[in-house]
Amino acid sequence: MRSHAQVVVIGGGVIGCSILYHLTKLGWSDVVLLERDELTSGSTWHAAANIHGLHDSTNISRIQHYTMNLYKQLETETGQGCGVFQPGSLYLAQTEAREHQLRLQAAKAKYYDMNFHEVTRAEAETLHPMVNFDGVRCIMFEPDGGNVDPSGVTQAYAAGARQNGAEIHRFTPVTATQSQPDGSWIVRTDAGDIRTRWIVNAAGLWGREVAEMAGVHLPLQPTEHQYFVTEAIAEIEKMDRRLPSVADRDGEYYLRQEGNGLLIGAYEKDVRFWAEDGTPNDFGHELFPDDLERIMENVMRAMDRVPAAADAGVRRVINGPMIWSPDSNALFGPVPEKSGYFCCNGIIPGFSQSGGLGMLTAEWIVTGESHLDMFAWDLARFGSWADKKFTKARVEDQYANRFAIHFPNEERSAGRPARVRPVYETQKKLGAVFGLNYGWEHPLWFADTAGEKDTNGFTRQNWFEPVGRECRMLRDKAGIIDISNFAKYNVKGIGAEDWLNSLFANMMPKAVGRSCLTPLIGIRGGIAGDFTVTRLAEDEFLVVGSGMAERYHKRFFDAVPLPQNTEFQSWTEAWCGFNVAGPRSRDILKRLTNADLSTGAFPFMRSQQIELAGIQLIAIRVSFTGDLGWELHCKTADQEALYTALLEAGTEYDAGPVGSRALMSLRIEKGYGSWSREYSPEYWPQEVGLDRLIKTDKMFLNKDAYVKLKDNPPRELLCIMEIYADTADATGGEPIFLTDGTPIGRVSSGAYGYSVEKSLALGFIKTEQANPGTELAVYILGQPHKAKILEEPPFDPSGLKLRA
Repeated sequence: MRSHAQVVVIGGGVIGCSILYHLTKLGWSDVVLLERDELTSGSTWHAAANIHGLHDSTNISRIQHYTMNLYKQLETETGQGCGVFQPGSLYLAQTEAREHQLRLQAAKAKYYDMNFHEVTRAEAETLHPMVNFDGVRCIMFEPDGGNVDPSGVTQAYAAGARQNGAEIHRFTPVTATQSQPDGSWIVRTDAGDIRTRWIVNAAGLWGREVAEMAGVHLPLQPTEHQYFVTEAIAEIEKMDRRLPSVADRDGEYYLRQEGNGLLIGAYEKDVRFWAEDGTPNDFGHELFPDDLERIMENVMRAMDRVPAAADAGVRRVINGPMIWSPDSNALFGPVPEKSGYFCCNGIIPGFSQSGGLGMLTAEWIVTGESHLDMFAWDLARFGSWADKKFTKARVEDQYANRFAIHFPNEERSAGRPARVRPVYETQKKLGAVFGLNYGWEHPLWFADTAGEKDTNGFTRQNWFEPVGRECRMLRDKAGIIDISNFAKYNVKGIGAEDWLNSLFANMMPKAVGRSCLTPLIGIRGGIAGDFTVTRLAEDEFLVVGSGMAERYHKRFFDAVPLPQNTEFQSWTEAWCGFNVAGPRSRDILKRLTNADLSTGAFPFMRSQQIELAGIQLIAIRVSFTGDLGWELHCKTADQEALYTALLEAGTEYDAGPVGSRALMSLRIEKGYGSWSREYSPEYWPQEVGLDRLIKTDKMFLNKDAYVKLKDNPPRELLCIMEIYADTADATGGEPIFLTDGTPIGRVSSGAYGYSVEKSLALGFIKTEQANPGTELAVYILGQPHKAKILEEPPFDPSGLKLRA
């Protein structure tokens, strides 16, 4: 066994073998995989191994299509069969909401040139004559859907990796992983030690235990999961072709052909956890006792849909473990607190995603960043607050609702609250309906009565009118928005200015009391973040950014060494904040402070440390609403007193609390982009209008990458659009076409603009079509809605209100 390697992959399931294979495809042959038992041990060997392409997330659809198309290529390359069957998949909608979901996915497939289209009942009956389609509103067909052989795929990845120089050691459990002062790792085994620059934890059911060796906590929890295979069915034996699989997610089961019988699996409501205190070391190819009674309610629905299944005996039952993250998405990416430690854990549809995850992992390790923005899967989306109790509650909810539609703006209550701030109870009494943001409870909107909850759907929901009232109140008078979720950092010391200039792309403010907006540039030259930086003193700065990206941004902050005699601190927990915005915001604040808030004394993009309502705080003249306003940042201990004072002062002007859904509407009216929607490592600064904030006459993180692309013409441009819709609004991800059906873009954010009375969206349009007045078709509810590109944001395009 090698004593040194570029990468050591821990785990010989389908994901680990795919990562090893893809590393070698990028030219890294000095790589090793260590497997504690036999390849495919754990979850891989017993997987149903269905493959499908479409997903609600565009980038996940991309990696699933890559994976589906890879398997036959892998067979040719390695000579190892993958057992690929692709008779197609039928997707059934029994409800209006499911029909909306499928039609939207079909529109996305058309935009991304993926094969997923509607078929008639007669066509579906020809494809699968055993299915009873009664009660089905809409049927979609994915010709490339099907299944593969779990062992064959895993062995093919392994064979390909070996052909390219990789080593694989079976029956070689890792006993320790030890970080070294130079940033490398020593991976210890009974067969010898390996020093490596990168560890990849792809240990599947043992992901938690392997991570703990390195001092890393992963929020993962295994459950039992059952499917069974029937005895041979006469109708299938007579057929000369393979039947397509059936995705009847409203029925909460999956069904496909297996041999001359059917494979039927279910995600039941009676969830059974396993190995809550740790996965046993001696577990390998074992299964749990059969418990078909637990899934029988789901199975009966499957038998109603395919009556022949009811008369078939059961040939084999699989009841095995699978391991879940709190949101059922992968825990993916380098651990921000550990140099050279990469995770790829908690993957549920492994055979639909193995190739894409292997490709993106290899890209990230070899080049420093994957070409797709995978923030939704980045393990940095969870922090220490995602403890065992939270993880277990969320996993139970995810499993039991595996096939439920994840609606736009949906907020699930399982495991909450995880973290609350001092004003939580006050906001609850005011009627706040809360959402979750990096573990924190924050107000989405304020209902007329306490205890009201969101309804969910693709159309406008119960919060549409209350959010409208909040928006109109702020635009006409003023509103008070809790912005405590913003990430806040304090940088202090003689090297603070130099450090910030070497990190961010804009020039840091020179004068005390001035603020600037600045991008953070990614490895490939795209947008890794956007921040507001305020100079508090000669040697002190306040940095404000996206709260949900705080752990993600740590990777970038740590890439620039902090100078001596300079301190960096996160203030996110220690400090809170409110944005008071609207035409009467100055009047409200004047009642609480002696500070001069006039435009001459306190202009736009300036800051002061003032006393307000007897509380010392940092006031910044900026507002994400696009209206006159101030951000007020105070210590967490003062949050409740400040909130009470602001609400009381606001009553004279009919001002009150405003939630984050209203803020979404207000910022879209102004055309403001936001992190993870409009700003992403996939997008170049010149495509989103942030290139004007980049100063190339100084050094900054990843400047070379930006310089290489800064003169490239934009591939797409961020545009604001008006959509002619009256029952639903765009939310993000909807494809955009010209009126002749030519695909030209996609929505990044959408909302109804209450103060301008327009349904609006921000989105990316191919540059040659990104012209004001261009007429479009935006697919909301999976149906084309007329739209047009606007020349400028409909609210205060000249910024006069913002600077008043």
